Amino acid sequence: MFTDLLNLPIDSDRAHQQDQILTLSGMTWADYEQLVSEDYSGYRVSYWQGNITIVSPSRNHERIAETINGLVKTYCRKHDLVYFPIGSTTLKNPPLAGKEPDCSFAFHTDKSIPDLAVEVTYSSGGAVDLEKYQYLGVKEVWFWQNSEITFYGLADSGYGEISQSSCLSQLSADFLLTFVNRGLTESPLTIEADFYQAV
Repeated sequence: MFTDLLNLPIDSDRAHQQDQILTLSGMTWADYEQLVSEDYSGYRVSYWQGNITIVSPSRNHERIAETINGLVKTYCRKHDLVYFPIGSTTLKNPPLAGKEPDCSFAFHTDKSIPDLAVEVTYSSGGAVDLEKYQYLGVKEVWFWQNSEITFYGLADSGYGEISQSSCLSQLSADFLLTFVNRGLTESPLTIEADFYQAV
């Protein structure tokens, strides 16, 4: 964690509750390639128009991401939807965009670019991340931020907000949210069991 390198009187518990972000400007695609070739497990690294962003996810960030990941898999089991987890695999379209989602999936057939990417944003993200995903060609992106989840679908003109997932056709953002936010205080085992019965 970045703050571990600092000798400052900071609240370490608060630091673990919030994402820590480092942005490097004026970087090249070669700089990004060099960075992602190193072992920085646990960090999310992205590149867009000369900026490298490194995120150290907080504990709450990881809990929400893992909850969504589990719920997508539960949905697929319930509806016999063939899926291929791609996880946080680095997605690249050089020389402009590189991104590591919190989790991602291909459906029906295995693909190099996922059909669905999930972003949990505690302190950054949004429009810039959508631009990255658009350049990468990801069909659908979910953003969780401030205890809300928003689905975006890719069209010719870019991403537009959608209330119902096109990848998981029987799933709405409002319905999913009632289970996702429980991930901050409950075990995924209980949440997924309830979701399986309700979906």
